[in-house]
Amino acid sequence: MIEGAIAELAPVVGVKAACLALGESRARHYRRHRKSPAPPRPERVAAPQPRALSDTERTEIRATLNSEEHQDEAPATVYAKLLDEGLYLGSVSTMYRILRAHGEVGDRRRHRTHPARVKPELVATRPNQVYSWDI
Repeated sequence: MIEGAIAELAPVVGVKAACLALGESRARHYRRHRKSPAPPRPERVAAPQPRALSDTERTEIRATLNSEEHQDEAPATVYAKLLDEGLYLGSVSTMYRILRAHGEVGDRRRHRTHPARVKPELVATRPNQVYSWDI
């Protein structure tokens, strides 16, 4: 309805005045009546982060964290010990990121697992077999 009115008024007063008089956005009018196709958007190619660690460096960090010497220590402790030795492999967050990628984040010590506790259930198969009370 508004488009038809703009089409009638545009030759007389111009598109700008017709859109202003009818309360239509001029940009919306031109967008709806665009003759040319929308410009193609170039596909984005994911560029690798230039500061990212190489696979060799990641493997070295993981091997260090899982070594016999550091297997029961947190990555922050390993980081501090390596700095004391004058060796920097990566930040603490990088160490956690590498461990998380391999599902090794969490308490890394061996723990004894206990079976799940079962809630006792009283089942009566005949009368006067189970007695209970409410508090």
